[in-house]
Amino acid sequence: MELAFIPSPSRGVLYLGPIPLRGYAFCIIIGVFVAVWLGNKRWIARGGRAGTVADIAVWAVPFGLVGGRLYHVITDYELYFSEGRDWVDAFKIWEGGLGIWGAIALGAVGAWIGCRRRGIPLPAYADAIAPGIAFAQAIGRWGNWFNQELYGKPTDLPWALEITSSSDGRVPGTYHPTFLYESLWCIGVAFLVIWADRRFRLGHGRAFALYVAAYCTGRAWIEYMRVDDAHHILGLRLNVWTAILVFLLAVTYLVVSSKKRPGREDVVEPGAVTSGDDADGGEKSEDTVTSADAGKDNKDENEAEAEADAKDEAGSGKKT
Repeated sequence: MELAFIPSPSRGVLYLGPIPLRGYAFCIIIGVFVAVWLGNKRWIARGGRAGTVADIAVWAVPFGLVGGRLYHVITDYELYFSEGRDWVDAFKIWEGGLGIWGAIALGAVGAWIGCRRRGIPLPAYADAIAPGIAFAQAIGRWGNWFNQELYGKPTDLPWALEITSSSDGRVPGTYHPTFLYESLWCIGVAFLVIWADRRFRLGHGRAFALYVAAYCTGRAWIEYMRVDDAHHILGLRLNVWTAILVFLLAVTYLVVSSKKRPGREDVVEPGAVTSGDDADGGEKSEDTVTSADAGKDNKDENEAEAEADAKDEAGSGKKT
């Protein structure tokens, strides 16, 4: 008999009249807002304008959602295109099924378009939003709790997750709450990136690369615990191999980038730098004017003294 466990919700959707309110969708939306809010604060601190992160997110978020869904549908195609399945379900994103690998990849394309339209370097933008993305993932993982999906192996630990649904091949019981493990891991990754960015002044995309490497480290062992159906290569789940490959790419970028482009960008948004100079420059301009006036007064005084000395010498010559 289990003395304690994490209960699953009796249902993942509530209805406000005819309008369905889905827990999975709410988790994704809240995560996006947190990522944009934190990214905006970090972008301003690095010299950018308020609102720029949100403007670029208008491109990045839709691309990310499409990319995440495409990755899920392609890697789990049998859920939608095998015999007895309805391919229309592939479009029902609100029922769950987003692959973070596809979301980041195609989301980066959307962010690149937004950055290019504003003349902003994509690596600097990626560094600003990296911790926010990790927090968004931490929040978004709770959508799996609402859907009673993506849990781990059976366990009787006090923090086991109780699964009550028996649909889609589920077996009621208590399992490792891998959604919770990943959520906590993502929170740790976010704080790691914030700390490292302050300590080492990461730039040119290295804060984002650190986020990717740290996330992949956790995703590999958490993925290994899951029991949902997945494609395997050499005995390992596909997502484990993906995590290993992406981890190696991120670490390689960190090493190469730190050697080729050390330090951090001086300017992340040219227009904001100009505005910042104007904002500071009330005092700077006033000081400059004051100094110039003082210099002019000193110059005039010196010239007057020199002229007086010249007259005295001339007068002395005539008397002699």
